[in-house]
Amino acid sequence: MIHGVHIVVYSANAEADRAFVRDVLEYPYVDAGQGWLIFALPPAELAIHPSEANGTHELFLTCDDVEAFVDRMSERGVACSDLRSERWGLITYLTLPGGGTLGVYQPAHPSPLNPG
Repeated sequence: MIHGVHIVVYSANAEADRAFVRDVLEYPYVDAGQGWLIFALPPAELAIHPSEANGTHELFLTCDDVEAFVDRMSERGVACSDLRSERWGLITYLTLPGGGTLGVYQPAHPSPLNPG
């Protein structure tokens, strides 16, 4: 039945954000035609949180060492917010070239991808 997830990120400057994901984050991709890049993502998790309204979604990337990620982004000229410790992990935010923000965190919570 379901074999994957296709995430759509809307951007005021999609071309710049595609270049960022391709060149800075170095995600593998295919060109689906006319510059529509589709990126391969690492394994994903899905969490359902309570909310007053439906239809609101957030996208976070996870990593094993968020401090090393921030250092690597700094080397590439990408500013990240100060690290913030939450009960579920250590998080930073970066601003995409199109103006959107993207959270990147080092989980402190258990993951179904790494049981045990």
